[in-house]
Amino acid sequence: GAFAGIEPMIQKRKGKNQIGFGQTQKGKAEIQKEDPLKELEPKDLISFGLIPEFVGRVPIVATLERLEEKDLVRVLKEPKNALVKQFQELFSLNNVILKFTDTALNEIAKKAIEKKTGARGLRAIIESAMLDTMFTIPGRDDVKEVVVSDKTITSGENPLIVIENQASGTE
Repeated sequence: GAFAGIEPMIQKRKGKNQIGFGQTQKGKAEIQKEDPLKELEPKDLISFGLIPEFVGRVPIVATLERLEEKDLVRVLKEPKNALVKQFQELFSLNNVILKFTDTALNEIAKKAIEKKTGARGLRAIIESAMLDTMFTIPGRDDVKEVVVSDKTITSGENPLIVIENQASGTE
């Protein structure tokens, strides 16, 4: 994401676009599987526009692989301060239980991949899907639970709000 557009420069340097005798022809799917960033060298960074003095002071250049849908779902759920846990804590301040369906988490991850934002864009996707709910819940005392489904993420539907029956103390 930080060096978008550097791949063609690497491919040009490596001669991936050459035509002529002795060249092996690869299919489009085979070329897309290759990751040119694994061949990144300091001179590619200089060609991209970084100043040589800066590149010379960076002793190691490391590239990361793109996160897949399952990786992004893990980012949403597993770390100590994962986004799902943060939003659940926010809702718990109003004594409301927040739940995300598995399909909702998958849709959040798919949307981040579509937008090419990776893990950085997960919070914005959740916030945009739940904006109205986050502002209406604090003013209500009758809400027991909020369930975010895949429709909330894909179609913009409001999350399911479970109301607590205050007269009998049950749902």
